[in-house]
Amino acid sequence: MWLLCALATFLSWGAADLFYKKGADETDRYSHLKTSVMVGLVMGVTAFATLLIKGIDYDPRALLVYFPVSAMYILSMVVGYFGLRYLELSVSSPIQNASGAVSCVLLILVLRELPDVLSLIAVVLITAGVVLLGVFEKRKEDDFLRETDKKYKIGFAAFLMPVLYCVIDSLGTFLDGYYLDDWSTSPLRAFSTEETLEDVANISYQLTFLAAALILFVFLRLIKKERMPLRAQGSRGLAALFETAGQLTYVWAMSGNGVVAAPLIASYCVCSVVLARLFLREKLTWRQYICVGLVFGGILLLGIVEGLAE
Repeated sequence: MWLLCALATFLSWGAADLFYKKGADETDRYSHLKTSVMVGLVMGVTAFATLLIKGIDYDPRALLVYFPVSAMYILSMVVGYFGLRYLELSVSSPIQNASGAVSCVLLILVLRELPDVLSLIAVVLITAGVVLLGVFEKRKEDDFLRETDKKYKIGFAAFLMPVLYCVIDSLGTFLDGYYLDDWSTSPLRAFSTEETLEDVANISYQLTFLAAALILFVFLRLIKKERMPLRAQGSRGLAALFETAGQLTYVWAMSGNGVVAAPLIASYCVCSVVLARLFLREKLTWRQYICVGLVFGGILLLGIVEGLAE
């Protein structure tokens, strides 16, 4: 069962990336905000369903306590959606999945904790891949600087978006460790039991995303006079559903056999790249493929280390 859940997460998050890209409209300056609205709505429905099904006694004050973590995760996702308007999914997804390397660097800088040799090798591989991808994107932007194609004119700026996603998401993960590592010292202790700690944190995140979605919807509809007909939100809605489904199966997979599940799930960007090649007809240069391969290798290695630590 855990293996099926791990595979389901691998495929769900890969499919979510595909539909995030399909819903990213270059011609719509608010495309990333509209995607955020759809994700927030699905998250909100999931939160209320969890409350009803599990019968959790939820205290709304937990929203405020957990807000720093929620804010990091939500901001990282909005930034990632913006970058997808102009950047190939085959480049964006591996970079965003490199957040484990940034978390490792944070541990070194903030907590003075030296990682093991395998983790260090993984960080070096990921960093080299991301830096070289940035160099090649900048060269591509320079080559097409005189062209009228907007995609290439802001190529390097778009490349920075998944990098920012990676950094901000890592900050969220870093903070999450403080909130969820030990119930006895968690800021959420007053609003949960040891058994419901993760559920309370997840519900708080989802409800915060719902609140952000409602604020963005009001901004788009009343201030910017943007329309959001449901039939035009198909790709964004599917992305949100696959994202949420992957979260659910992730928990079951990791609770079964984390040693095998962690590296499999951590490499879901492989699925994203394959789907982008099949359905979006994305093509990269051989140099970009080498860089993506370096990032893949680092992510897989970090996933193996994480699994062995379970």
